Amino acid sequence: MTAADGTARDPTGPAPPTGRVAALGDPLRVQGFGLAGAVVVAAATPEATRSAWGDLSPDVVLVILTPAAARALAPHPTDGPHDRLIVVMPE
Repeated sequence: MTAADGTARDPTGPAPPTGRVAALGDPLRVQGFGLAGAVVVAAATPEATRSAWGDLSPDVVLVILTPAAARALAPHPTDGPHDRLIVVMPE
């Protein structure tokens, strides 16, 4: 088998990780991620952010947070899968 970059891939090796991407936070800052196929979760307040985090589907493996959403979830999100990759947008 050949990978997207043209290198050979061992078909017996582990499969690449699969899952969905979500963008969570201020509606104006996250809406464009929907164009790339991300799940867009608009949350304008800290309470809405914490609630939305808890409601994310278990198949979401990467969450892109606005800075305000990251502050609302600090120091670490307490519920949901703990193996999610979290990325915070710059201010």
